[in-house]
Amino acid sequence: MKYLKRLILMIGFLTRIPIPFEFDATEEDYGKGLVFAPLVGLVIGGIITVLFYILKRFFPSGVTSVLLIAAYIVLTGGIHLDGLGDTFDGIFSNKSREKMLEIMRDSRIGTNALLAVVCIIILDYALLSSIPLSYLPRVLLLFPAAGRIGSLIGAGVSVYAREEGLGKSFINCCGVKEILQGSIIYFFVFLLVFSIKGLLFAALTWVTAFITVKFFSKKVGGATGDILGAVCELNQAFFLILAFLIK
Repeated sequence: MKYLKRLILMIGFLTRIPIPFEFDATEEDYGKGLVFAPLVGLVIGGIITVLFYILKRFFPSGVTSVLLIAAYIVLTGGIHLDGLGDTFDGIFSNKSREKMLEIMRDSRIGTNALLAVVCIIILDYALLSSIPLSYLPRVLLLFPAAGRIGSLIGAGVSVYAREEGLGKSFINCCGVKEILQGSIIYFFVFLLVFSIKGLLFAALTWVTAFITVKFFSKKVGGATGDILGAVCELNQAFFLILAFLIK
């Protein structure tokens, strides 16, 4: 029951899928619940894949790709794109650590945020439009999982960069055990969908998530919720690049 509660908590937090009931949840439930982040990604991917089969009957690939990206943004509430923008505004401001964290908390959108979000959406669109239609459903099913393994790894290998904030419970309560459990789920799902090639995809996206979060955390002395969102979006794009290159 504890694990089911944490899975539902993650669906409610990481997506805009309505959950018709509430739980009494602790910080530990949220942090350790990140073990299910790849499964939440699979749920998002499943919905996107069903939409793909519907949309492709009416629209060309370019229009379909735009609508799928729009659906992804609606499903997630843009939470990870927001983190990407805030992270790029702060990290690439060339300010002190304290000023970077202050900028990342600012709700206003800066130039770096705008460029990062626009570029990642254009890149996702270009890749989705270029992947063969016969191959695309499997890619659509798994690209959100590839992003959310990044959030899990990022939380599990980092310390929290602030004193307080939304990401504190995730980062403080998620550790190596959760990374191992979530990674087992992640590798197993990729193996089922892509066979042996899936293990290569899973391994490479696991490594890129680790490298990306270490790069960001080095700048600010740890990770934040925004950084976890940024790693998610960047890792999704990297998986799409891999899927395009390795068919």
